[in-house]
Order: sequence, then structure tokens, then C-alpha cells
Amino acid sequence: MIAYLLKRLAYGGVVLVLVTVIISSIIYLAPVDPARLTFGQRSDAATVDAKRAALGLDQPLYVQLGLYLKDITPIAILADSPEHQERYKFQKLIPFGSHALVVKWPYLRESYQTGAPVSRILAAAIPRTMILAFSAIFLAAFVGIALGVVAALKQNSWFDHLAVTLSVAGISLPSYVSAMMLALVFGYYLSDYTGLEVRGSIYDLDDFGDEAYFWRNLILPAIALGIRPIAIVTQLTRSAMLEVLSQDFIRTAKAKGLSYYKVIFKHALRNALNPVLTALSGWFAALLAGAFFVENVFDFNGLGQVTVNALLSYDIPVVLGAVLFTSVLFVGINILVDLLYAILDPRVKHQ
Repeated sequence: MIAYLLKRLAYGGVVLVLVTVIISSIIYLAPVDPARLTFGQRSDAATVDAKRAALGLDQPLYVQLGLYLKDITPIAILADSPEHQERYKFQKLIPFGSHALVVKWPYLRESYQTGAPVSRILAAAIPRTMILAFSAIFLAAFVGIALGVVAALKQNSWFDHLAVTLSVAGISLPSYVSAMMLALVFGYYLSDYTGLEVRGSIYDLDDFGDEAYFWRNLILPAIALGIRPIAIVTQLTRSAMLEVLSQDFIRTAKAKGLSYYKVIFKHALRNALNPVLTALSGWFAALLAGAFFVENVFDFNGLGQVTVNALLSYDIPVVLGAVLFTSVLFVGINILVDLLYAILDPRVKHQ
């Protein structure tokens, strides 16, 4: 198991490097000058050139990529100087001459537009998006598994047909369309009855100017973001349950006189959860990407809105930091799911 985990971590590291190189190349090769955007179109050429040199944008692309990879890697060779110590907050492992092999936190640089550290910008936005994604995936898991189990147990009934029809409709409906419909109906027309608003984040200023949590602003975005995974989980749970219920070990369990509860939930559902777990893990990471559109509809002020604003202003470090965080989350969740397979299904063995 340990060898398998180390192998997957190595693969994950390669994936992160490739993602960083590809996204960086696309952004840096685009015909936009971040230095000129910082000062505006009326700035003089000397000022823009000085800013471009300060940001390192005057160097070849491969040099910029190499420097960025050195900044984000946890282990690197750096000059042992007070300036680097202040920037990277490193711990020396092996000193040699004026340089040293160090371990450090990934350095995501500063925003081109505000000058604030990218890590601070993401740290303020990520918790809101994580809360939104967790709420949506919890809703998808609870509602989707429940609907799928009941639909499988009542195969070919009216409930089964209704669940399948609603799941097909949910898959076909993009998240941003669901968000606009929910905001219009429940946040605008029925706001007097629901108490919900069209726009707002879970962390904002109240009427007295104090910072406060507004958890009701989480309801509509979570539902909008969870509709599609609910539909997927419902269909996967139904299909997996129908397949498992036809297996010999289920008939053997029934013949042994086990209770209906144990047969369904201990034996059938547990063995049917593998494809559902895969879908939930993939959707949880994908929800962070889908949240980009939903957050902008509801003005949620999370990672999605920060990334969209950074793209509009061509704030390269913020965009790369957001993409890198999402990639790390994808890789980490996939590794975790592979390890959980052996726990949920004893037939799965990792050599």
C-alpha cells in the first residue's frame, strides 16, 4: 500500500508540473501585456518597460516557467540571503557555499494589480468556495443516493420513472442556468416568502458595518451547484444497486434469513458505492470549476469570482495560483478515492 501511495504521489507531481507548464504557456503567450494593464493604456513606454522588467516579463518564456516552478516547489536550491529568507520562509537542509538545499512553502508571488500576496488572496476566497462545494456535494450524496436506492428497490414503478426523468433533466441543465433560475424565482419574485436574496456571500458586512455570517446566502448557490451531481449520483446508485441486487451473494444473504435492512444497506449498498464514490470525488473537484459561474451569478466572493476577475484583468499570478490549487485538489482527491476503494470493497487490492 505504501509503495502504491508513493507511486501515485509521484504521478500526481508530474501532473501538477504539466498543468503548470501548459496553463502558464497559454497565459504568457496570449497577446496581452500585464504591465500595460497595470498602468493603463496612456502610460509611457519607459514606465511600462520598467514594470515589465520588475515582473520578469522581459525574460524568455522558458526562464519564466523555470523560475515559477522553483517558486512553487517545496524543495529547491536557493541563495542563502536575508532577501530570500524573507520571501520564501525556508528551512535549510544542506548548505553549500552561498546557496543551500531548502524546504519551503510554495511561493505564489504577488498580484500584478494589487500587490497583495496571492496566498493571502486565495486564503480569503478558498474557504467560501470550499463551504459551497461541501454543501453541494453533501446535498448530492444524501439526495442522490436516497433517490437511487428507492428507485432501484421500486424498479419500473412511477417513482422509478419520475426519478429517472428528473435525473435526465438535471444532467441536461447547466449550473449557471440553474443558478439564474433559482435566483430569479426564489431570490427575487418569492423573496418576501423565502427570505433569500439574489446576491450575497456567506461572509459580509451587516447593517451596522460589522462582519457577520449570512448562512441563508448559501442555500441557493448550493442547490444550483448540486443539481447536476444529484442527477448523476441518482442514476449511478440506481444502476449499481440493480446490478448488485441480482448477484448470488445477495440471494445467499436472503436465504440465510438476514433482515431486509442488513441485506440492502450492509451488503447491497456497500458494494454499490464504488462507482458512486468515484462520481462524488470527481464532482467535488469539478464543483470548484463549476462554482466559477455560480459564484458570479450570486456574487459569492469565492475562488471562482476571484479567478474570473483575475482573468479579466490578466492578473497572471492569481490565475496560476487558483489553477494550481484546483489541480492539487483534483490529484489529492483521486489518490484518496483509490485508497478508500480497499476500505469500502474488500475485493479491491492494491499491489
